[in-house]
Amino acid sequence: MPEGGVPDKRAVRRSFGRAAAAYDRHAVLQGEVASRLLQHLEPMRIDPARAIDLGCGTGLAFGGLRERFPRAQLVGIDAARPMLLEARRRASWWRRVIGRSAPLLACADAERLPLAAGCAQLAFSNLMLQWCDAAKVFAEVARVLEVGGLFLFSTCGPDTLKELRAAFAAADDADHVNAFVDMHDLGDALVAAGFADPVMEMEMIRLEYSSVEALARDLRAGGGRNVLPGRPRSLGGRARWRRMAERYEGERRGDALPATFEVVYGHAWKEAPKRIADGRHVIAFEPRGRR
Repeated sequence: MPEGGVPDKRAVRRSFGRAAAAYDRHAVLQGEVASRLLQHLEPMRIDPARAIDLGCGTGLAFGGLRERFPRAQLVGIDAARPMLLEARRRASWWRRVIGRSAPLLACADAERLPLAAGCAQLAFSNLMLQWCDAAKVFAEVARVLEVGGLFLFSTCGPDTLKELRAAFAAADDADHVNAFVDMHDLGDALVAAGFADPVMEMEMIRLEYSSVEALARDLRAGGGRNVLPGRPRSLGGRARWRRMAERYEGERRGDALPATFEVVYGHAWKEAPKRIADGRHVIAFEPRGRR
């Protein structure tokens, strides 16, 4: 787990609920990462009957998933109901314009999915995991995937918003920026949850802003508020904000302030269980071939 603790679920739901109506206008990073994550599916040999989009938000990835798996039943899950209302509008457009079946939508916590065990062959999640307890999400995904099912996800790594974190650290000792899990720890958690041979990748994406205020507005509009349990309930006044902004100005290159995002991509396949609930080992017996 990150040092700052697991995000406050209620705060996460409120933040993304408030951002829902304007989300698509500000979700530049989310849309770009979704596109790159979908590209990871190209070499995968999989034809799912049911695909789950965890943290589907407004449905940014629905089109790409439908294009790759036209016969699959899509299920979109998000904890923020206003996000799902926006996703429903997108789904209604599908029905009217291109005659495609709309995804099923459910408002639920990714750590407690309202789905039957072994009901899906693909779980897809774009930039949602950082708002959850990753180990609990992995356990739930392993439960709802059938053996041989694929889990593909993106999330934020520890160097995300490193410039903003350093600027706030120069202003006070409080945690103003969410903490993020290292990709090696995520790989270990996947194995512990029952996934085989996880593949983890990382890249740095840098956005540029005219001012730290512009960055803050963009983060809020995309739902990216500080949701740590011990977070300050305010920025602490103009003096503190001014100290932070002055420190951030040291990062300026030309007319732009950089904002770094460490994007982690991971995928793994659900393997057959090696133990049952009471701890006994599962031993598979293969039938003998004919002689």
